[in-house]
Amino acid sequence: DDPPFAKVLFDSAGWAWLWLLIRLYLGYTWLTSGLGKLSNPAWTQTGAALKGFWERAVAVPAAPARPAIAFDWYRTIIQTLLDGGHFIWFAKLVTAAELLIGVALILGLFTGIAAFFGGFMNWNFMMAGTASINPLLFVLAILLILAWKAAGWWGLDRWALPLLGTPWRPGTIFGKELMTTEDERSAS
Repeated sequence: DDPPFAKVLFDSAGWAWLWLLIRLYLGYTWLTSGLGKLSNPAWTQTGAALKGFWERAVAVPAAPARPAIAFDWYRTIIQTLLDGGHFIWFAKLVTAAELLIGVALILGLFTGIAAFFGGFMNWNFMMAGTASINPLLFVLAILLILAWKAAGWWGLDRWALPLLGTPWRPGTIFGKELMTTEDERSAS
């Protein structure tokens, strides 16, 4: 069992208001970032904005300065994407992902999944040497992932998750009745 404070904080609807605030903040941050990119041809047409970011990230400055990317394996990935010209389609992917994550978090739809992908993007931005607000957004995304059951309570997850279910428990749309924890205990 989880510690009592974790159950209350991460699983109960009583703290849904806190997760709503965090979810809306993250969603707004992702959505505005994606909208800014959507209207910029350097992101949506040429990929030049991402190309410039990657070029600065893979550059190794003269000593004693530290490179933006601390891990050689990550620099190799970015350099490979850069050399292959993948920045053109990848910039569009980043824009679309930011928009989708923002909308999903604001609506409270698939909150845990949206938070995971948002956190993954924040991690990648940090790995490429960009701090900015990414560490804070990463921590908030992790908290939303932990609170996935309560984080979407004031959102579409409240209705979507019982209908669709989870990979380990199909929802009512698939002809399965969701059993509560008490039902499961009495059944065993």
